[in-house]
Amino acid sequence: MAEYHLTTPLSDADVEQLQSGDVVFVSGHIYTARDAAHKRLVETLDAGNTLPFDLKGALIYYVGPSPAPPGRPIGAAGPTTSYRMDTYAPRLHSLGLKGSIGKGKRNDAVKAALREHKAVYLGATGGAGALLSQRITDAKVIAYEDLGPEAIRELTVKDFPLLVINDCHGGELYVKPNLGEAAP
Repeated sequence: MAEYHLTTPLSDADVEQLQSGDVVFVSGHIYTARDAAHKRLVETLDAGNTLPFDLKGALIYYVGPSPAPPGRPIGAAGPTTSYRMDTYAPRLHSLGLKGSIGKGKRNDAVKAALREHKAVYLGATGGAGALLSQRITDAKVIAYEDLGPEAIRELTVKDFPLLVINDCHGGELYVKPNLGEAAP
């Protein structure tokens, strides 16, 4: 297990060095999007229109933050379960998305897209939304404001703590080798 400090946008080289189990601290800009926003992103692509942000090198955080308390840019910002975005993720990775942030397992199509497009799935600690929000220095809605907490936001983060769950080499933190076999 290694520790990395990365700044967005991410490059292929940034992602290729990561292995499942590594700790990553991300700084820069990340984007929020959940189910409804992902559906709209794909509908936008299907209509031949431009997305509200550049996917190349981007990270999408699966979060619907709570309202910002006075003096803060955002409220609690804990991850949501990622599998609900599995239908959309491979297409977004094919267009340059370098990673997603959430909690829980991903399906085989997403894992294949991570390998094919040199991308990564990062886990944020569920139940720690108030703590995670302290690493967010700015938040602004950039698309789909009518979705309320599920609108797409651009977040500015500083040393946002994450764990590599699925790497671009096929590694997965949630899979343990069979105790009767030698680890690869």
